[in-house]
Amino acid sequence: MSTAPAVSFELAFKAPYDWARVLRFFAGRATPGVEAVEEGTYRRAIAWDGANGTLVVARHPRRRRLVATVEGPASRHAQALAPHVATMFDVDADPAVIGAHLGRDPWLAPLVAAAPGLRLPGAWSAFELVVRAIVGQQVSVKAATTLIGRIVARAGERIDDHPHPGTAWRFPTPAALAAADLAQIGMPGKRVAALQGLARAVASGEAPIDAIHAGRVSAATLADARATLLALPGIGPWTVEYIAMRAWRDVDAFPATDLVLMQAIAARDPALARAPLQRARTEAWRPWRAYAAMHLWNEIADRAGANRGG
Repeated sequence: MSTAPAVSFELAFKAPYDWARVLRFFAGRATPGVEAVEEGTYRRAIAWDGANGTLVVARHPRRRRLVATVEGPASRHAQALAPHVATMFDVDADPAVIGAHLGRDPWLAPLVAAAPGLRLPGAWSAFELVVRAIVGQQVSVKAATTLIGRIVARAGERIDDHPHPGTAWRFPTPAALAAADLAQIGMPGKRVAALQGLARAVASGEAPIDAIHAGRVSAATLADARATLLALPGIGPWTVEYIAMRAWRDVDAFPATDLVLMQAIAARDPALARAPLQRARTEAWRPWRAYAAMHLWNEIADRAGANRGG
C-alpha cells in the first residue's frame, strides 16, 4: 500500500462513555486479519471509494472525545468517513436519557447503574455483520471468529505492503464470497448455501443492506429491509434483529429469540420461559430495547469474564 499522510479527527460524545466495554465487545468479535483490539485501541483494514487504508480509534486521554486516525490512501476520505465512524462507535447516544428510561425497570436499574456509559457497538458494514451472524448460528462467539478467519483467508484480499500485519486483509466483497470455494471450511452445507445466497443477493442489489440507517429512512423502508433479509434462506428473526440493532442503528430492535437474552429474562421470572411472553415484558423498554439487550448481554459477559451474547 502506498504511503499517504495519516489524517486524524475527533468525535465528541456525551459522558459517560464505557470505552473499555466497547473494546471488549469488538475484541471478542474481531475478524482475524481484518480487525484487532490492542492496547486500548481499535484497528481495522478499510477500503473507501476505491482507496485502501487503516482505521485506528482510541479514546482521548483527557477530553470527552474519541480520536480516529485514517492511515494510507483512504486518509483523503477522512471527512466523508467521520459520520460513518461516529455511527459505528455510537458517539451520538445520550446515556442520561437512555439510562433514565431503562432505569425505571427494576430488572435493568442495577445494570444501568453498573454500566451507565454502555454503548451499542455498530459495524463497519452490514454485509460483514450479517456474514458473521450467519456463521455464528448455533456456535460460540469464539468458534464463529475462527470460521470468519477461514472465510477471509479463502475469499478476502490481502493488502500488499500493509503496515499492520494483524489487519492486512480486506473482508471479502459480496461477489467474491458468492463465488468462493467454501468446501471443507467447517460449516454445515446448508449454512454455506445460506451464506453464499446472501452474498449473491447483496452483490446483485437485491438486498441493499448497507444503504439502511434507521435514523435516515422511513419506518416503511426499515420494515422492507427486514422483510428482504428475512426472505433469504437461512436467515431468521434473530439475525434480522441483530443486523437492525448494530448495522441499521434501530435502537428499538430486540433479538427476542437470543438464547442468552431468553435465559436472562427467565432467570428473573421463571414464568416467562417462552419468547412470546418475554416480548410482552420487554414492551416497557421501548424505544431503547437494543440498549436493554446490550445491558443484559453485558451482565452475563461481566459475570463470565467473556464475550457472550451478540
